Amino acid sequence: MNALFSPELLIATLALTSIYALVALGLNLIYGSMRLLNVAHGEIMMLGAYIAFGVFTAWQVSPLISMFGAMVAAAILGWLCYELLIKRLSSTPALVQRIEANSLLVFFALSVILQNLGAWAFTANARSYSYMDSLVQIGSVSVALNRLVIIAVSVVATAAVMLFFRFGIAGLAIRALIQQRDAASLVGIRADKVNRIIFCLGFALAALAGALVSMVESITPFSGFPFTIAAFFVIILGGLGSIGGSVVGALLLACVEVYGGALTSPAYRSILLYGVFIFVLFVRPQGLFGRRVA
Repeated sequence: MNALFSPELLIATLALTSIYALVALGLNLIYGSMRLLNVAHGEIMMLGAYIAFGVFTAWQVSPLISMFGAMVAAAILGWLCYELLIKRLSSTPALVQRIEANSLLVFFALSVILQNLGAWAFTANARSYSYMDSLVQIGSVSVALNRLVIIAVSVVATAAVMLFFRFGIAGLAIRALIQQRDAASLVGIRADKVNRIIFCLGFALAALAGALVSMVESITPFSGFPFTIAAFFVIILGGLGSIGGSVVGALLLACVEVYGGALTSPAYRSILLYGVFIFVLFVRPQGLFGRRVA
């Protein structure tokens, strides 16, 4: 039981929370504002991980630098996806009514394409590299430096996103679209322009999470799907459209995964995660921080 209060488990929980929060923030933006089921979100994360891996192994460039290039590449991909795919899905009122189902099929196809492109470019073998894996002594605890870096970068990125939504003009416009899309258009918010920003920002956050994950885990072309499922868990637990709720949902999911596995067994991970997920849906169907719909 004393092991449950160990700083090692706390650091592991915070590092996992950081990754889940970044992935869920991007997915929450896209799903919360446009009701698009982006099941390819984990593959965008995988793309960011491979960019960090490739740049580091080829030129020894730190992933803390290449993560900005990964974010730019993912933002460009998000812009292309919106212009070439999403605008066509919402071009007519009939298509708008079926946008969730249609987006699920489109993004599933994109997921398969990105997975196979990754397998073609890098093979299906797991890839990894060592970076900042030295141990740092904090009191009586030894912690891997890269995990501390992941936590620090994620905290800064999450805080920047929350400040952007609170004080930035574009951030306020995105919040308006999430809360009431029809009313937002009546007050002059250009939904088409804001949607581009949402896609670019959402994809960039996923790529940032992928670059950070590549520092501590091996990656494959198929490693993104579990993070997609985790991100959907987080935004449903935290509440649709709630940025702060995504962070709390990520913390809850990481606590269940780390401490639940320590109390029982890693073999019960899926049972614990789905059990907590179903329990929260029964108690608060709108999520912990979601607004109750009349």
